[in-house]
Amino acid sequence: MRLRELHVGCLGGGTGLPSLLGGLKANPWLQVHAIVTMFDSGGSSGVLRDELGVLPPGDVLKCALALARDEGEARRVLLTRLPTLEHRRLGGHTGGNLLLSMMEQFSGDFQAAVDGLRAVLGCRGYVWPISTERASLCAEYADGGTTTGEVEVDAGQLEGRPVRRVWLSPSVVIHPAARDALGRADAVIIGPGSFFTSLVPPLLVEGVRDAVAQVQGPVVLVANLLTEGRGMADFTAADAVRHISSVLGRPVDTVLFNAARPGRDVLDRYAAEHKHPLALGDMPHETEVVQAPFWHGPIARHHRRRLAYAMWGVLARRLL
Repeated sequence: MRLRELHVGCLGGGTGLPSLLGGLKANPWLQVHAIVTMFDSGGSSGVLRDELGVLPPGDVLKCALALARDEGEARRVLLTRLPTLEHRRLGGHTGGNLLLSMMEQFSGDFQAAVDGLRAVLGCRGYVWPISTERASLCAEYADGGTTTGEVEVDAGQLEGRPVRRVWLSPSVVIHPAARDALGRADAVIIGPGSFFTSLVPPLLVEGVRDAVAQVQGPVVLVANLLTEGRGMADFTAADAVRHISSVLGRPVDTVLFNAARPGRDVLDRYAAEHKHPLALGDMPHETEVVQAPFWHGPIARHHRRRLAYAMWGVLARRLL
């Protein structure tokens, strides 16, 4: 085996992708490129987008914090919510969201603002917005109804309406920096994260499918730990693989799947929210399954170190 630095393009957002990034950044043989969804419409990001006309900063901020030199201190400072501000509509935002939005307004360029934040945090790795064009996530449900907005799409499936398909309106084009990052990638990693609102949207951006098609190495999916509400009660890891393969036009080569189960009290707590451990399902024959106990603790989060070591095992075997 001849070791060399590998470039990996990590697509997604939400709270799942930072768990992956925080583990991968410690590997000196990996150059991590976080390629982040930009279609958040809820919470602090949604209000800042509507009030200031900036791009939603939340997902990019979380990924930059995960890659920070001192993540704990950075999170303590930049995820603190400010109780009062002169503009009453802006109270309660995190310091990091406001800082990133202010840097965007000052520079007039969201990517320049992200690069500035990376420099301040001493990030080991890169963060790229999948697109800096504004768009909304739309969904059609199995009952024929439609909705617009990430929060609304998520709410519908939580209420028990299975998602039939999602799309972006208007159609947007991949950011040149994100396209170049995928062009340098030895492998593509997708997930973990909310399937229809964090993982699929960046794959729908014009140019992503072509960029991923050029990647010579594997496409790896980190399967989620839980289903997402009543609308995804029967959803499996195999369903996720087939859907992503269809969107990308190429197979998912490997899926990392959780084989651990937490205690009954933890399962009951999530069951009250109609969330249950994700089943493997009938996996396509061309997709390799790597199973390991990734769930560790009372909160549904992938264990960073276990996930990072498993990912390195997959990448080293396939690329080195």
